[in-house]
Amino acid sequence: MAEVMIRTVDLRKEFSGFRAVDGVNLEIAGGSIHAIIGPNGAGKTTVFNMLTKFLPPTAGEIILQGTDITRSSAADVACLGMIRSFQISSTFNRLTALQNVRVALMRPGTETYRFWRSHRDMERYNEHALSLLRSVGLEKWAHHQASVLPYGRKRALEIATTLALDPKVLLLDEPTAGMAQEDIEQIVTLIKSLGGKHTIVIVEHNLKVVSTLADRISVMARGRIIAEGPYSEVSQNPEVRTAYLGSAYE
Repeated sequence: MAEVMIRTVDLRKEFSGFRAVDGVNLEIAGGSIHAIIGPNGAGKTTVFNMLTKFLPPTAGEIILQGTDITRSSAADVACLGMIRSFQISSTFNRLTALQNVRVALMRPGTETYRFWRSHRDMERYNEHALSLLRSVGLEKWAHHQASVLPYGRKRALEIATTLALDPKVLLLDEPTAGMAQEDIEQIVTLIKSLGGKHTIVIVEHNLKVVSTLADRISVMARGRIIAEGPYSEVSQNPEVRTAYLGSAYE
């Protein structure tokens, strides 16, 4: 049995009396790719934001590898190895792909507090940065500014910068949103290659992507989890078909 990397216990979130998340219990296995899906307003993004501490829970607990992080800050959780991406692409557009990753590699040490340093000092990160770019298929784009990268490549660069932080858990918010089919296939292949090395949690609307990637799926509706399991099981659940997957099978 794989170690449980993330566990939530009766997780709840209320906004001015409205209960957006109502008693969510998750167990996410280490090294797995776990998808959280559901219709708009189901509460999945709210859960995602609570896991990464961008929203405090109203009640319940969040446990990361045996450590209670319910009241921890986003920065503290990141230091524990849980890193997230966002729906909107976020890179330093005036820096090259190599420089973007190099900035992330500087984060664990004290380099970010040194305002004056030589180019030679910075270049000691190049080999590691290039290896990370290679791992996401961006080696040939290393010296291109992030602003000129195709959208799918830019999302791959974001993944490379998160990998530079050596995460235990990688949380990806709509990783294929707005992509052309060719870009989707590249990102799916990339994420799939990271499974086993990292625990990956994704929120994703593209059901084909979910069916291809996820080892386990939690389906949410009205703030609750209504089904869990592999895609082959949850896609046949009548309640799931009604709440979310129905239009895909009609």
